Amino acid sequence: MITDQTRELLLSRIRDIADYPKPGVLFKDITPLLADPVAFSALTEVLSAFCESRGATKIVGLEARGFILAAPVAVRAGVGFVPVRKAGKLPGATLAQAYELEYGSAEIEVHAEDLAEGDSVLVIDDVLATGGTARASLELIRRAGADVAGVAVLMELGFLGGRDRLGGTLRGAPLEALITL
Repeated sequence: MITDQTRELLLSRIRDIADYPKPGVLFKDITPLLADPVAFSALTEVLSAFCESRGATKIVGLEARGFILAAPVAVRAGVGFVPVRKAGKLPGATLAQAYELEYGSAEIEVHAEDLAEGDSVLVIDDVLATGGTARASLELIRRAGADVAGVAVLMELGFLGGRDRLGGTLRGAPLEALITL
């Protein structure tokens, strides 16, 4: 799906920032990748090819960096883009899904009319860490009556175990991580 050359290009445009947002955390900053039109285009092309190979009819982007990655993929693939937002950010009728965090809980929402039976939905985000947000998005998509075509992320932080936590929630849908750290 992704060539070694493209993977190296993407990795070369991800900047490490030590002790952000708190001491002991090594933050992976994708803004240099987004600022490089060659790298951003390559990323969009790889994700678009995955979308097309899965037969997705819509793409869900997870707030907030998932929006940045998912929207151009949807345009390139010729499918709809649906934002999944933190609770309270969308007007009108929404479907909500709560999920657990290490330090509490959170909730995400989608407009009730944006996903429906017959939709095949690809979820796109920048990072798969512990898997909580991704898992909640899969549950939300299925509650809306749509099918999950797969999940695609730029980076998977493998040491945090998100893939394992997603396990059964994927129900056979593929999880594509372009870079695993």
